[in-house]
Amino acid sequence: MDSLRAVAKTFWIGGLWIIGIVVTPVLFSMLDRVTAGMVAGKLFSAIAWVGLVCGVILLVDEIWRNGVRGMKEAAFWLVVGMLACTIINQFAVAPIIVDLKQQMNHAAEGMFGGGFATWHAISSLIYLVQSLMGLVYVLRRD
Repeated sequence: MDSLRAVAKTFWIGGLWIIGIVVTPVLFSMLDRVTAGMVAGKLFSAIAWVGLVCGVILLVDEIWRNGVRGMKEAAFWLVVGMLACTIINQFAVAPIIVDLKQQMNHAAEGMFGGGFATWHAISSLIYLVQSLMGLVYVLRRD
């Protein structure tokens, strides 16, 4: 189970960091904003699904190793917090952003006008919090 935990932790948290810190900035530096945004959105959605699977694996592992008292451990609550961030971004915020993109009047508001910027900032903040919780999770002692 230690190997599965290590893989789940690496795949999810490493994926969050690579997509958020490396891939997305490269996309926006090389592609037009619309294409980069579409690709980045697909990548964020993909890592959200990875997070849902890996988060469940990590929660089950925590309870498997520590029993019910595992729910009192910081590691358990860090994973719960990261999963909450994933669920909020994937199933609440992302659909709003997609809807706003579809409703935008390009001529009147520009590509990223209206409520898009606000919801994008909310999503980015949630992603940042999730990434920082991942950092704490990785750095903590097992």
